[in-house]
Amino acid sequence: MITDRRAFIVDNTRLQAPPHAPELTLHLADEITPLWRLTEEALAEIGLPPPFWAFAWAGGQALARHLLDHPEIVAGRRVIDFATGSGMVAIAAMKAGAARVMAADIDGFCAAAVALNAAANGVGVEFTDVDLLDAPAPDWADVILAGDICYEQPLAGRVLAWLTAARAAGKTVLIGDPGRTYFPKTGLTLLAEYQVQTTRELEDFEVKRTRVWTFP
Repeated sequence: MITDRRAFIVDNTRLQAPPHAPELTLHLADEITPLWRLTEEALAEIGLPPPFWAFAWAGGQALARHLLDHPEIVAGRRVIDFATGSGMVAIAAMKAGAARVMAADIDGFCAAAVALNAAANGVGVEFTDVDLLDAPAPDWADVILAGDICYEQPLAGRVLAWLTAARAAGKTVLIGDPGRTYFPKTGLTLLAEYQVQTTRELEDFEVKRTRVWTFP
């Protein structure tokens, strides 16, 4: 069993820059399958979800790029990065001048991954493993960021309903999506489009057309 998740991450990843946000440095894995198997073996549990925390997914890369290019979106504001994974988007928000960033993810490895990656980039990021979908978005948050959240049902429906309510409460909401199956076809405003480099092991193409959206 894994007793030190920080050590596990360091031993099975390497520090590298995501292709579309080279200003950042993250502990990332080069291949998904070996790490996935190692994680299942170490936790003595088969059927775990992929180690999302170990990869720079296309939707997150697009969001990170957009924040770094448009820091006014988060500068001086309080931000939640929902389903943070590696913490890439949260770190980009801090680099762009956010006053406070909380990274949220229910994956038990993400706390260690976010801490390691934030330290590697010289920023401070808070973390919570609370399932934020069980309550309205926290009052203190000004901006909510979400990358790659429409890859399965019914999770996509829950997340989109939660984000819609957050926007109705006056929060700025940005979503990064590379054309996932359950992404809504209407009701959002396109902010930007990027050609994001990825790998065929993660995606169906080596370059994914990825868009950043907001609620009107």
